[in-house]
Amino acid sequence: MNWRDRIMSDPNVCHGKPCIKGSRVMVSVIIDNLATGESHETIMRGYNVEEEDIHAALHYVADLARDRVVVLPSGDA
Repeated sequence: MNWRDRIMSDPNVCHGKPCIKGSRVMVSVIIDNLATGESHETIMRGYNVEEEDIHAALHYVADLARDRVVVLPSGDA
């Protein structure tokens, strides 16, 4: 899947935050809902998005994680 087919960023929509194309549903909202345990079905109904939009959001975040490193504590306190 190419997430670019379903996700866009426009400075005039949601202050340029990545959104599902044709909507104002931000990728971060979908990911936050998934992180709290919401089902795909609930997200699709609540935000009027498709299963492919949820997968695109996950692929987008995976690309971000692949290209970016956040330093985490080692646990050796």
